[in-house]
Amino acid sequence: MSRLDSFIRRLEAQRTCLNYAVRLVHDLEGDVLELGLGNGRTYDHLRELLPDRRIHVCERRVAAHPDCVPPVELLLLGDMRETLRAARSWLSDRVALAHLDHATGEVAASKALADELAPLIVPLLRLGGVLVSEPRLNVDGLIPLSLPKGVQLKRYNLYRRVSFRSPP
Repeated sequence: MSRLDSFIRRLEAQRTCLNYAVRLVHDLEGDVLELGLGNGRTYDHLRELLPDRRIHVCERRVAAHPDCVPPVELLLLGDMRETLRAARSWLSDRVALAHLDHATGEVAASKALADELAPLIVPLLRLGGVLVSEPRLNVDGLIPLSLPKGVQLKRYNLYRRVSFRSPP
């Protein structure tokens, strides 16, 4: 498969999973957390799907299209490992939907960072909250969900928060 075809399939899977996750959290109150702004495409999509929800965005530095930059009060700038720890004081158990899209461009590095970030995301999710992620995760408090029709296994992943044991 060409890199272009792979990219298109990834974006289609991402959109399908985000649309499905929005339906899953329809009746669950809470904010949205976008982890990785990039050029702002998925932030813009979530903004369209969830116009009445606050969408917090974590990003090292803003490089998005000007129409896709979140309000400054919802932007958490810096290393996500640090901003997520800080956000716990005001976002703990308040996030209904999180989207982890921090792609570094290298599969192994992206997976390693996702493994570091996942335990920091879980306490922010409400019970029943949904995490959408390209990398597969294995972290306490999350169970994998079935993928929506049309999304190939291992292409994108969905998880629901069921519990969480706070780290010591």
